[in-house]
Amino acid sequence: MFRYSALLALLLTTQAAAQERVVLAENVRLDYAQVLSVEPVYQTLRASRTEQQCDDLPPPPKIDPSAKEGEGRWNRMMDSIRGMFSDDSSEPEPKSEPIQANCRVVPVEREFRRPIAYDVDYIYKGTKYRSRLAEDPGNRLRIRVSVAPYVPPVQAAVTP
Repeated sequence: MFRYSALLALLLTTQAAAQERVVLAENVRLDYAQVLSVEPVYQTLRASRTEQQCDDLPPPPKIDPSAKEGEGRWNRMMDSIRGMFSDDSSEPEPKSEPIQANCRVVPVEREFRRPIAYDVDYIYKGTKYRSRLAEDPGNRLRIRVSVAPYVPPVQAAVTP
C-alpha cells in the first residue's frame, strides 16, 4: 500500500510540474482599426521673465524750420513753388515717436501648452477601445492582434 501511494504522489507531482512548464504559443497578426476620435493631452508650462515698461508721453509738436515768424504769405508761397520745381532730393522727415518716461522693471508671466500624448478612441471588429499614444495616428491605427486559448491555473492536489 505504501508503494502505491508513493507512486501516486510521484505521478501527481510530475503531472503538475509538466502542466506548469507548458508554454502556449501565441498567434499574432497585425491589422488596422478605424480611428473614431483623437484628443490631445496637453502639458502646461509656465515661465516668467522681467521686462521694462514705460509710460508713453505724447510727442512734442512739430516745428517747421522754414516757417519763420513774421514771414508773409507771399514768401511762403514762393518757397513752396520753388520746392516743387527744384530737384532737391532731401531725406524725408523722421517720424516723431512718443517719449517714454517713468520706466520700471516688472515680472511678466507666460503660459505655454504643448501636446505630450493623444487619447485615441478606435473601433475594431465592432468593439470600441481607447489608448493613450505618443503620436496622432490619423484615420487608421495599426494594431497587434493576439489570440491564445484560456487555460485555467492548475490547482494543487490536496492531500488529507
